[in-house]
Amino acid sequence: MQRNLIAVSLVVIAAAMLPCQVRGQSLSGNDRSDDSSVSGPKKVVADVKRYVTAPLHWDSVDWLYFGGTLVAVGAAHQFDGRVRTHFTAGSKTPLDGKDTHSLQDALPAAAVVVATGLYATLIGDPAGRTETWSMLEAGALASTTTLALKFAAARERPNETTDPNRWRGHGDSFPSLHVTAAFAIGTVLAESGNDEYRWIRRFLGYGIATATGYQRLKHNEHWLSDTVAGAALGMASAHFVINHEGGSDRPGRLSFVPLDRGVMLTYSVPLH
Repeated sequence: MQRNLIAVSLVVIAAAMLPCQVRGQSLSGNDRSDDSSVSGPKKVVADVKRYVTAPLHWDSVDWLYFGGTLVAVGAAHQFDGRVRTHFTAGSKTPLDGKDTHSLQDALPAAAVVVATGLYATLIGDPAGRTETWSMLEAGALASTTTLALKFAAARERPNETTDPNRWRGHGDSFPSLHVTAAFAIGTVLAESGNDEYRWIRRFLGYGIATATGYQRLKHNEHWLSDTVAGAALGMASAHFVINHEGGSDRPGRLSFVPLDRGVMLTYSVPLH
């Protein structure tokens, strides 16, 4: 019972620390200032401050995202044991406690950053350089939050225990750092730039990030809920950076659609 309470508490903490949502309204009007004259260390400090304090400016729709994240991570937690059993079936060393695939699983996301930066430099594209910086910033912000959550959760990995409720031990499983960084970088790739090649960008960005999550599960390095929490944190951090760099919001809208025997609640948000 105590372990379950700890697990639920940590999931709440993880969801509460998600710093933004896709609409880009995590900053209030008073907090959004003209950063055109701010650069270097001062801009980094300002971005970090906005990132950390963003939840203070959530509105009703932001809390819907909070609830959705909470439900998703909690639902995934219910399948942690089954997913582990699926990937460890036939393994002779399911509890070896080693992460021998860390570099391998990190390479695809790192390659995206390097390739974007090199290409932007080669053709002299300022937008490409900005996109590369956004990838690095989103990855850094999300990864720092992930490390803090790892320290707080201290959850043991599936290659250290068969019990998905081993929190506050000596582990660093929750959330997955690889998945967080991959989704932060992949989301920037997917949602930045013009719309000419949007489907290709989304296929590559979300595809690489999803494949990273799959590999962490396959290699028995993380529980399913670790990857779900990491994905949510990475995507939220990426949208924070994209919206901040773009200097504009993507307002979403809640509405009620009348039906024959009632009404339907809908939420719409522009994707471009």
